[in-house]
Amino acid sequence: MERLEKESQYIEELKKYDTPSITNVVATYPRDEELCLGLYHPWKGKWYTDQTLKCMYPELGRMAGYVVTVTFGLPDPAFKRRSFLDLYKAIEAAPKPVILAIKQNFPEEYKKKNGLCGGNMMTAFKSLGVAGVLSDGPSRDLDEVREIGIQYMLTGVCAGHGDFSIMEINTPVEICGMDVAPGEMVHMDENGAVKFPRENLAQIVELCEKLRKQEERKQSLLRQFHDAETLAKIMSGTYE
Repeated sequence: MERLEKESQYIEELKKYDTPSITNVVATYPRDEELCLGLYHPWKGKWYTDQTLKCMYPELGRMAGYVVTVTFGLPDPAFKRRSFLDLYKAIEAAPKPVILAIKQNFPEEYKKKNGLCGGNMMTAFKSLGVAGVLSDGPSRDLDEVREIGIQYMLTGVCAGHGDFSIMEINTPVEICGMDVAPGEMVHMDENGAVKFPRENLAQIVELCEKLRKQEERKQSLLRQFHDAETLAKIMSGTYE
C-alpha cells in the first residue's frame, strides 16, 4: 500500500509535464547522461506512438497510469475463452489509474470502419478506474465519452461496427508504433503517448523537474537576445 501511495504522488507530479518532456528524459537524448535515462534506442526502439494516434480531448490534459492491454478481433467460433468479465477483472486487479491499451486485430477492410468503444463501454471502464484509452483503430460516441472524462487516443472516429470478440487480455501489443506490455506505465497527451518501466517512475519525475528548470533558463535567454551568434551559443549550451 505504501508503494502505491508513493507512486500515486509521482503520477500526479507527472501531469505537470507534457509527453515530449517525458520522452526527452526516457530516451530521446542518450548522450545526455545527466538528464536522459537512455532506456530505449531513440529511433529503433518502439517506445512512443507515431502520428497515426490522435488525441480526441486535448482539453482533458495529461494522463498517466498503469497499462492493461486487450486485443479485439472478429468472432472466432473455435475460440470463446475470453469475455468482458475477464477484461473487467483484469482492470479491477490492476493498480490505479489504468491506461487501457486496445489492440484492434481486424482485417484491413474492417479496421478503419470499426467504431469499437462507445459510451456504454467507456462508462464501465471509468467505473473500474480507467483514466485513458489508447487504440490503434477508431471508436465512437465522442460527445458521450467527453462527458465521462476518460482521455481518448485513437486513429480516428466512425459511427458503427459489426460483431467482435476479445482475443487476448494482458499480452504485449503494438499501438501505433509503440510496443507496450501490461504492468508498464504510459504518459499521454495531445502530443501522443510514451511508455516506460514502472520502476523508473520516481527517476522520471526527478529528471523532468531538472529538465523543466534547464529549459526555462534556456528559453529565458533566447528571449533576451536577437542576434544569430548568441542564439546559436544558447541552443548549443556554450553560452556563458
